[in-house]
Amino acid sequence: MLNLDVIDDKTDVGSYFIATYPPFSVWSAAHVPAALRTIGTSPTDSNAPLGLYLHIPFCRKRCKFCYFRIFTGKNSDEVETYLTALSQEVELYADSAMAAGRPLNFVYFGGGTPSFLSSDQLQRLMDRVGDKWRRTDDCEGSFECEPGTLRKGKLETIKAIGTTRLSLGIEHFDDEVLLENGRAHNSGDINQSFEWAREVGFDQINVDLIAGMVGDTESKWKRTVEETLKLDPDSVTIYQMELPPNSTYAREARESGDAPPVADWPTKRAWVDYAFGQFESAGYVITSAYTVVKPEGDGRFVYRDAVWRGLDMIGTGVASFSHFDGLHVQNFDKWDAYIDPLSRGDWPIARAYPTNKVERLIREFVLQLKFGRLEAAPFREQFGVEVTEQFADQLKMLTDRQMLIVEKDGVTLTREGLLRADSLLPSFFEPKFRNVPYS
Repeated sequence: MLNLDVIDDKTDVGSYFIATYPPFSVWSAAHVPAALRTIGTSPTDSNAPLGLYLHIPFCRKRCKFCYFRIFTGKNSDEVETYLTALSQEVELYADSAMAAGRPLNFVYFGGGTPSFLSSDQLQRLMDRVGDKWRRTDDCEGSFECEPGTLRKGKLETIKAIGTTRLSLGIEHFDDEVLLENGRAHNSGDINQSFEWAREVGFDQINVDLIAGMVGDTESKWKRTVEETLKLDPDSVTIYQMELPPNSTYAREARESGDAPPVADWPTKRAWVDYAFGQFESAGYVITSAYTVVKPEGDGRFVYRDAVWRGLDMIGTGVASFSHFDGLHVQNFDKWDAYIDPLSRGDWPIARAYPTNKVERLIREFVLQLKFGRLEAAPFREQFGVEVTEQFADQLKMLTDRQMLIVEKDGVTLTREGLLRADSLLPSFFEPKFRNVPYS
């Protein structure tokens, strides 16, 4: 049974954001042979949409809250070595029976800091992708940027390689907060990079914010929301600060015995609620537990929608995750362990997990709840179940707590439920997975 009081006070060390199901901790090397068999077999549905994720793990600095596999201080030769390995992995997948001949519906550059790469490196990488893969006419190209790494010329290259959705990792506008949390940019970088991005003319510019960072206050947060509104981005993604176990802040907390002064959960929820309200007043529409978009613009996010709906995505790069034909896959998360097998023409897969029908149902159900509104019909068509009956006990419990509303054709989160979305999702996990470590 779900205990919502668990996150009703201070922010303790631990994972909060739910990215998939079953939890990563139950994936294992024992399933790698199954992954290789799936890759070597034609897909169940060769017409199913397919996307490509490219992990660029380089950063100028490591943020103190970061839990991704990233590297700082790599020299130019090491960067080139990594890009060669990444290209080799892309080519292995493109030639596989699972993916051969299937066009890409999206290409996502994530990190790390994809904009750490030079214009020449970005162009060469996409040339190699283009040599092996065609993209659909409406293929989304999504690209994460750190404002301080950008120049107008680089942004022109980022657009030229097919980027339609540029995402700026602003996080906050207060320079002291940015510095304390280990961000490499400042507010001046934010305004200049955004101006250049508008001049270059991307279809969509998204801004990322984080509520409750170390050193944040209510007045600083409200100013951040105000400054973001002045930018007038096409979409805004707002996360609530957490302390993943492998972050710098978490390590410092374990060593000192005291958690860093991250805002508590009620405060973070209140701040996100405030931001949502301000953006709604400016004409934006809430489209997920984290996102507001301008309804008149291109607010699509094909990558996110595909992941949450269980569509096929190939994740390339160190520590990257894939999901295809019902199979979860993760690459090795160490530098040599990832690069060495690729130099021999082998796969860099570290662990995998083949899901069954029930697990796929739960995965799609919990992730689609993040939209704030879940339609029952797709689950009826794909899985042959009425989700309001399948999860009746959990839905009643959350209805009693005023976290959601159950209707004949679906489920809608209340505003309070939307602000707590990730904390609600484990209640829908199978009992055997509710108390295992998530990562």
